[in-house]
Amino acid sequence: MEEPFFAGMKNRIFQLLARSSPGATTWRVRLHRWRGVHIGEKVWIGYDAIIETAYPHLVTIRDRATIGARVLIMAHNREQQGVVIEEDVTLGPGVIVLPSVKIGHGAIATAGSVVTRSVPPKTMVQGNPARPIATVEIPLSLDVSMKEFTKGLRPIRQASARE
Repeated sequence: MEEPFFAGMKNRIFQLLARSSPGATTWRVRLHRWRGVHIGEKVWIGYDAIIETAYPHLVTIRDRATIGARVLIMAHNREQQGVVIEEDVTLGPGVIVLPSVKIGHGAIATAGSVVTRSVPPKTMVQGNPARPIATVEIPLSLDVSMKEFTKGLRPIRQASARE
């Protein structure tokens, strides 16, 4: 499906404004909503984040999600597939989310991770491709101390190559 010219220009202009405007909870969120991204309440979008330029309506970001600086969310390649970021999700700086991915409630993708597959709720993933490294008992949020959050992490044992 080809992107309509004027809609594409509007999306790119609003995307450029959102990437560098102040207001991680105000102007950036508003500009992405105007583009067509479905965004819930109390969402935080970091500086220079790119959210699906051509088909923003394919992206859903639910309540209290945190989208770190320089995150890239791609919701399509040859087909329009979509991306869903559930409630209380944290995407660290530089995370890349590829099409057809759903990131479950309370999940975390650490800085620089490349999320190629859906992430179960309350799971911390890391790496390229992103792999589960811990379960999350207490979602990472502004009203939770780092000490309390880290106490709620439970490492996931990775199978070694010899097993």
